[in-house]
Amino acid sequence: MSMSNNAVVSAQQVLSNGEPCVLFQARKLSLRYEKQKQLDLTERAFSPQQPVDTSQSVCRQDKATLIMRFGDVEDFRGLSIRLQLSKTFWESSGQWWFSVDSVSLVYNSSEEAVFNASEVFAPASSSYHCDHVSSLQRYRALLLPSNQHAQRWSLTFTNFQIQAFNVSSGSFSPASVCSPVLTPAILMGLITSLILLLVLAYALHMVIHLKHIEHQDQHKAHVYYPPSPERCCVENDDAEKNILRQEEN
Repeated sequence: MSMSNNAVVSAQQVLSNGEPCVLFQARKLSLRYEKQKQLDLTERAFSPQQPVDTSQSVCRQDKATLIMRFGDVEDFRGLSIRLQLSKTFWESSGQWWFSVDSVSLVYNSSEEAVFNASEVFAPASSSYHCDHVSSLQRYRALLLPSNQHAQRWSLTFTNFQIQAFNVSSGSFSPASVCSPVLTPAILMGLITSLILLLVLAYALHMVIHLKHIEHQDQHKAHVYYPPSPERCCVENDDAEKNILRQEEN
């Protein structure tokens, strides 16, 4: 997936035996510590003229770590960003998938802010693309803080694309695009709304049905049924017989 024309970026690579194992790029990388000013690391992370240090990155058969070392940035010493990736065979789909397990900010020698990224995954034969992979709620918060340090940071990748363990020709495969619509919260809301709608429809149906039955009962109570001719004739015959018996006596 190509980046916009006004952003010149190069994909970061992790090599395994001289071959690309991980490809990663983003149009923008920004982060903020508490209420300090936003830091834009895009040029330092993806500039083809000044490539960031990724020499400590590693890739194995089913695990990989992409490490981008930025050095001192503002008040933070030795700032680096780490993406932990893994590959898993999912029996339900019958194929291999790769996932970004976590994204970490390491700074000031020993401090580390860790974000879980459980929803960032794709088939191993594809790349993964999302407009925003971020810790901010307005961007769906695909990065979830997993320790106290992470709660002080906000981190956003814009036009995020990554592929791992099955990179061919040094380029991205067709992308599996993240869905901005059916998040778990939205999906549960839709299911709850559907259940409530069904309950309401059933309740309305029962009210209408009961009113219809009540109307029929009221109508029957006011209907006059004349006696049948056969019953009238039988009653007259019985009266005549009684008169004859009295005369004979």
